[in-house]
Amino acid sequence: MMTSNLSKIKPKLRTTGSITGNFGRQKVKAGNNTNLGYTDKKVISPVVRKSEYITRLYKAFDTTTDPKLKKFIYTEIRNYLIQTNQWK
Repeated sequence: MMTSNLSKIKPKLRTTGSITGNFGRQKVKAGNNTNLGYTDKKVISPVVRKSEYITRLYKAFDTTTDPKLKKFIYTEIRNYLIQTNQWK
């Protein structure tokens, strides 16, 4: 039986060279953007409820002539009706 030398090869630890991880570019610290998640906008529009969203979709379906948009609106209305057990 022949023995293999593959188990004797030790991987070399990287102790020299630049610290990489950004696709070959050296790692850099982030800028001074410390207030993430905050906005300077004074008025933020409220979140629309599903019922209001569906009524807007019905109005848009009646007014649009774009076939891609009609298909999207139809699938959104259908998904809502399926979730609420109203689809027949």
